[in-house]
Amino acid sequence: MSLHSQMRTRPIVVDLFAGAGGLSLGFQQAGFSVLAAVEHDPIHCATHEFNLPDCAIICRSVCDIDGDYIRSHSEIGDSEITVVAGGPPCQGFSLIGKRALDDPRNSLVGEFVRLVSELRPRYFLFENVKGLTIGRHRKLLDEVIDSFKEIGYSVREPFRVLNALRYGVPQSRERLFLLGARKGIRLPDYPAPTHEPDRTAEGLFSFQFTPTVWDAIGDLPEVDNYDELLDRDWTFAKFAAPTEYAKRLRKGCPTKNGLRLLTSSLRTTHTALSISRFTETPPGRVEEISRFLKLDRDGYCNTLRSGTASDRGAFTSPRPIHPIMPRCITVREAARLHSYPDWFRFHATKWHGFRQIGNSVPPLLAQAVAREILAAAGSSFIVSTEAPRLGDASLLTMNMSEAASRYGVPSNVIPKRKRSDEVAYA
Repeated sequence: MSLHSQMRTRPIVVDLFAGAGGLSLGFQQAGFSVLAAVEHDPIHCATHEFNLPDCAIICRSVCDIDGDYIRSHSEIGDSEITVVAGGPPCQGFSLIGKRALDDPRNSLVGEFVRLVSELRPRYFLFENVKGLTIGRHRKLLDEVIDSFKEIGYSVREPFRVLNALRYGVPQSRERLFLLGARKGIRLPDYPAPTHEPDRTAEGLFSFQFTPTVWDAIGDLPEVDNYDELLDRDWTFAKFAAPTEYAKRLRKGCPTKNGLRLLTSSLRTTHTALSISRFTETPPGRVEEISRFLKLDRDGYCNTLRSGTASDRGAFTSPRPIHPIMPRCITVREAARLHSYPDWFRFHATKWHGFRQIGNSVPPLLAQAVAREILAAAGSSFIVSTEAPRLGDASLLTMNMSEAASRYGVPSNVIPKRKRSDEVAYA
């Protein structure tokens, strides 16, 4: 049975605030069918459509749609939805005595709860930053939990913050996960850790060691050896022997004449001074001028971040320095450190590509959580290992106007950058 056919018989997921599709991919890898993804940024929508073409991408703000809209603009129709998942942004906190959810800056959290109420899935997954569990931020989290209970859902308590390092991702990345189920339905458990990052630990025979930075990227070709990567983000190249982690991520990637397709690898041209500083910086230390961390090949990546949106200056988040070469890592190297498979591609520009990775849930972490929901639902499915069907590669090179036109939304749906000067790159 083809993957496309399998998608029609699996438990159904709706992904809200879907971005480029890290959460969607993790659920698909676990055995779910992601039939609808809602994302308001047209560039992210195009990337999601390329990688997961069997999923209906709905390029709208969650504020402007309801449950019926999602059902009618996808293949879901009247079918029962197993999971509604997503990570709504939340930024503001009201004054003492007022509900944090009433702060307009937290409106998207309320919209997430509303859509869960309207779609009535068996389960929901709410993911967010660890900071939501601390200090005054905890007020908002408590209100979110109460809101889910008010609409007829039980919540797995105490909630958990999960670190991707403990689930086979070579990156220290902590995220809050709330798991809920319609009242009367068995609540999912949180996934037990499968990996141990501390290689000096003894007696942990049930754990695997977390892959290191070099386990993740050591087999990738050196991009500075390929001049074509100055003008485009892909080429066919010779890869080195893979580790088990890299071998897993290489599955499904095209080959040609003994070479393998390398994507999302547009080169960055650094100044001679930057190259000198990067060379002199010891592994595991921060370079003093750029404030970029130089990765330790035998260690783990720091949390990859997305930078600021276009209406907040379009600043690029600090990109790690390669552990061996005097340059910043590529989008593909970041994707490996985030557990994306090599066939999964990102927007051709570095700025969008790093944003898409930094904003996403690592697929292996998403998969671990998704499998627990699948177990609670009493379902088991064999995930196909065949090469996935992908969309048109032109989706990955669209500018904002082209992507907005494709999805029938205004070209200024994402406010343009307010700064007149260019972002400075090291």
